[in-house]
Amino acid sequence: MIRNPVPPPGAHPAPAVFTLGTADGGLQIQVSDLGARWLSCLVPLPDGSRREAILGHATVAAHAREPGYFGAVVGRYANRLAGAAFTLGGRRHALTANEGANQLHGGPEGFDRRRWSVVDHGPRHLRLALHSPDGDQGYPGALDAEVEYRVDPARPALTLRFGARVTAPCPVSLTSHPYFNLDGDAASVRGHRLSVVAAAMLPVRADMIPTGELAPVAGTAFDLRQARRLGDGLGRGGQQLLAGGYDHCFALDAPAARGELAAAELASTDGRLAMRLYTDYPGLQVCSGNFVQNSRGRDGRPFARHAGIALEPQFFPDAPNQPAWREQGCVLRPGQRLSRWMRLEFDAR
Repeated sequence: MIRNPVPPPGAHPAPAVFTLGTADGGLQIQVSDLGARWLSCLVPLPDGSRREAILGHATVAAHAREPGYFGAVVGRYANRLAGAAFTLGGRRHALTANEGANQLHGGPEGFDRRRWSVVDHGPRHLRLALHSPDGDQGYPGALDAEVEYRVDPARPALTLRFGARVTAPCPVSLTSHPYFNLDGDAASVRGHRLSVVAAAMLPVRADMIPTGELAPVAGTAFDLRQARRLGDGLGRGGQQLLAGGYDHCFALDAPAARGELAAAELASTDGRLAMRLYTDYPGLQVCSGNFVQNSRGRDGRPFARHAGIALEPQFFPDAPNQPAWREQGCVLRPGQRLSRWMRLEFDAR
C-alpha cells in the first residue's frame, strides 16, 4: 500500500502537530492535521523509559512526500475497490484509480492528503473534521468526516473514533494506518508475535482484490488464532507470494467484531511490550510492511523490509462490489451516521 502523490511545493502552510497525553512518563502521542496522521506513540516501560511504538518519518512535511500511508486516516473507502468503480441503485460510479485499474485508500487525493480542521482539542484528546465535496475522487454526494483521538488517563491506552455523514448513498470505510514496531526501532518485525481472532480470511487475486470467498485459515500461514511469529508465516503459500507477505483482510469472529474481546494481540520481539486491539469493524487488514523499504524513517534512512506491521480495522475491501458483504454497513445513506471505533491497549512487561 505504497502509492501517494507529492503535492506541489508551497501548496499548503506548515502542518500543525498536537501532543496528547502526559509528559511525565505516561502514554504520549503526536497527531498532525495533515491526513489526521498519528505521528508518534511513546509507551511507558517499567524502568521509567518510553518506547516509540509506530514508524514515522523525519519531519511532518516528509509525510507528504514519502510513499505510503504512515499513521494516516484513510478514506473515503479504506483498502481497494475493483476497477475503481462501484454500482449503487443501478448506477455505476467511476472513481479515480491510483493502483493500476483499482482504487486504493480513497484515491490519489484521498483523506490522507488533506488538511483536517480542529473541532476540539484538550490535553488528552483531539477531534478533527474534514469536508469532502460531491464528486471528490469520483464519489457521489458530499461527505463530512470526523476522527477523535483520546488518550486514557488511567492506563496506556488510546481510542480512535470515526464518524461520517453523507448527502447521497456512498460507500464509506474510515480507518487508521500506522505501522507498529513494538521493539522501538526500525528493524524487521519478523520476530513479533501476532494473534488474530478470525477463523476465516479473504483470499485475493493477483491485483490484490478479494475473490469474494471466505477461506478457512486452518492449516495455513493465516491461522493466527494462536499467537505465532510473523516470520514463520511470511512467504508460505501462494497468497503470501502474491502480496510479498501478509496484506490480507481477516473476517473477525463475531465477538471480536463487536468489540467484546481483543481482535488482535501483538507482542514485541524482546517480549517487553504488547498491544491489544479492539474494534467494532467486521474486518482487520494485516499488512506486514512488505514495501516499507521504499520509505525513509526518522533517521532519514530507508526502512528495512517488514520494519512495521499495519493492523487496520475496516469494512471488507471491495465490499461495495460484493453483494454478500454490502450488508456489513459499508454503504452510508443520508440521515445515517458512520460510527466506528478502535482501541489500543499497551502492556509493558
